[in-house]
Amino acid sequence: MFEKVFVITRKTRLAELVERFNTVGQARFYIEHAGGDFGEYEREDTVYRTAVEETRRSLPSELKVHALDRSLVPTVLFTEKDLIVTLGQDGVVANTAKYVKGQPIVAVNPDPERFDGILMPFLPTDVRGAIAAVLGGKEHMREVTMAEARLQDGQRILAFNDLFIGASSHISARYKITLQGKTEYQSSSGILVCTGAGSTGWISSVFNMAGGLATAMGGTPLERIHMDWEDPRLFFVAREPFISRHSTADLVTGWIGNGEELLVESTMPSGGCVFSDGIEADSVEFNSGAILHVQRSAEKARLVIA
Repeated sequence: MFEKVFVITRKTRLAELVERFNTVGQARFYIEHAGGDFGEYEREDTVYRTAVEETRRSLPSELKVHALDRSLVPTVLFTEKDLIVTLGQDGVVANTAKYVKGQPIVAVNPDPERFDGILMPFLPTDVRGAIAAVLGGKEHMREVTMAEARLQDGQRILAFNDLFIGASSHISARYKITLQGKTEYQSSSGILVCTGAGSTGWISSVFNMAGGLATAMGGTPLERIHMDWEDPRLFFVAREPFISRHSTADLVTGWIGNGEELLVESTMPSGGCVFSDGIEADSVEFNSGAILHVQRSAEKARLVIA
């Protein structure tokens, strides 16, 4: 059933520092000169490398193993014969899931003392048993709803946690938004669209801000949304909507039901963009004339659970 295991890794902070400063010694000088603890970078790197090696030793010998940095995941054409193992923070899971076409993901927490690991139920010592369960067809799985944004020219972006629709800088985004037959022109800091898995992520900061304002003004605290990973709905918020002669703020939040879609038409001559899960480098342009269709994706992320 499976022929290959992709082990998706990420660069540690130490590895990124060495890339920036060329050598460990120069990286150490920079951090310690700034008053930082370089030893913490080294300890974190050691723990991560040990977890990667332990995970690789646990993989079945009959499967081909291909190690891949998460930055290269979008360049790979995954097939139904591929099994996915991720090592890293929750973001590695999210930014892998949307490219692997629904293949099972065994998400490993390489450093539970540093990472909460909401999406990572396994430790390196659990990998052998988790993969054996998958190969034997006895695994437990959660099928996570993903969001989809599609332009009229066919370009598509999937999101495990959330979509951002707006401007690539701190200027206001201008667009026309339509949902359930209601349309309005808006000027805002951009639209966030979240899935159930993303309901505790970026969009929760919007609730923190709104709740803080409500409390400061003598109102009641704002209750956050609660969504299961499998929830077929999406939730959207227009951030900091501005009311003017040319923009209104009535359609600033709501649910995109199963089978419904949110339409967003850009009125920005330049600088518009759409990206998912916080990776702005992997974005599509969203300038004047572009019409975006946002809805629940038919494709789901399949996470193996303990």
